[in-house]
Amino acid sequence: MSLQAASSPTRPWLTGMSEAIPLLGGYVPVAISFGLIATQAGFSAWEAVAISTLIYAGASQFLFVGMVATGAPLWLVVAMTLLINLRHVVYAPNLAPWLTSSRLWPSLMHGLTDQVFALAHARLPQLPAAQRLGWFGGAALLAWMSWIGGTALGAFAGGELVARWALMGEILPFALPALFLVLIAPRFTSRRWSLALGLTILAALALTVTGLTNLAIPLAAACGALCFQVAKFDHSQKSEHVQGERHE
Repeated sequence: MSLQAASSPTRPWLTGMSEAIPLLGGYVPVAISFGLIATQAGFSAWEAVAISTLIYAGASQFLFVGMVATGAPLWLVVAMTLLINLRHVVYAPNLAPWLTSSRLWPSLMHGLTDQVFALAHARLPQLPAAQRLGWFGGAALLAWMSWIGGTALGAFAGGELVARWALMGEILPFALPALFLVLIAPRFTSRRWSLALGLTILAALALTVTGLTNLAIPLAAACGALCFQVAKFDHSQKSEHVQGERHE
């Protein structure tokens, strides 16, 4: 029985889903918040669900809804949405080597989010090659479904939820930042990552304070990425320098 379960083609999908369950703690509250904000901005509940189903871009969805609600030009809305999602150009090539050569995996990139990438980048190298595609599909599918379900809940019943529990309206906006903090906190153990993340945070704060709120995320991310590429600590040279001083 155990051998059959291990060889079952559905097993990797179930494993991916089960290991992605912790992501729901951040996805569902933020999705509820998006559904509520979208309807308050003038979108219908079904339009909000359609945005989460087709665009499925997290922070870009909030920016999209906000810019459309304020009457921003369509070209600027599209440009800003694409600019924020430009990070996926880096995400996908980093995961591609760990996935099989199947023709199906490019279609799964619709389910590639920041959190799924972080989880997959750590988990895929640990799995057998034959299970990686199924694992990624299961994890991405669960995250996508939870995002759509949370959006529907916020769009159709968000107003009633906030009216009954007023504190929920104050808590929901912090779910996504909290989830990101959990994912990036381990990176601060590296000097290189600490410098890049610190510069990203400072750049985002500076741009927001100066009124460039819409540009804060993409420009700060670009600054952090550039810093990460430029700042390279060569430990081998440092150790050789120390040994040279000792010999002197």
